[in-house]
Amino acid sequence: MAAQYEGGVGLFLVPADASGVTVSTRKLIDFRSHAAITLDQVALPANARLESGDEALLDAVLDRARAGVAAEMLGLAVQSFEDTLDYLKTRSQFGEILSRFQALQHRMANLFTEIELMRSVVEGAMEAIDAGRDDVPTRVSLAKATACQTLNLVSRELIQLHGGIGMTDEHSSGFYLKRARILEAQYGNGAFHRERFARLNDY
Repeated sequence: MAAQYEGGVGLFLVPADASGVTVSTRKLIDFRSHAAITLDQVALPANARLESGDEALLDAVLDRARAGVAAEMLGLAVQSFEDTLDYLKTRSQFGEILSRFQALQHRMANLFTEIELMRSVVEGAMEAIDAGRDDVPTRVSLAKATACQTLNLVSRELIQLHGGIGMTDEHSSGFYLKRARILEAQYGNGAFHRERFARLNDY
């Protein structure tokens, strides 16, 4: 974890069973493992500090977490799209397979385009991190803002294009929607990253 201490900002490895550490599980709508962690007078050995620096260190750590979340959002958007496409190719309505309706083809084509744009900015953020470039914060905020907007659209279309079955807990689309909303909020939502992107570029 990253924390402030008398020497500035540091990155520390804190054992979950260390004295003063309290972990309280939290149930969120995506059913994943979440917890609230409370630190109270936690004492750590010197070798627990992995790295130290200033506020830039904390931003660097957070940007890698944001990029990871954006990558998961891309994977979720792709899987949602593929599941929806498979459904439209097999579901019959009014005597026709749904994928033959032009209006639905247009909606799927739009989703495909948005996902490919999302892919380019997410991969761009990853490439900037790997290369150690100075524009990592800008690339990451662009990726997270785009991922929030695109996954929100894809997850809503996922439910609508699946119809009634998309609203049931028995179908994976409900889980995708819930997971999407959690990821949109993690490490800054779309509004936060649009503002950050503008600030970093002196807009």
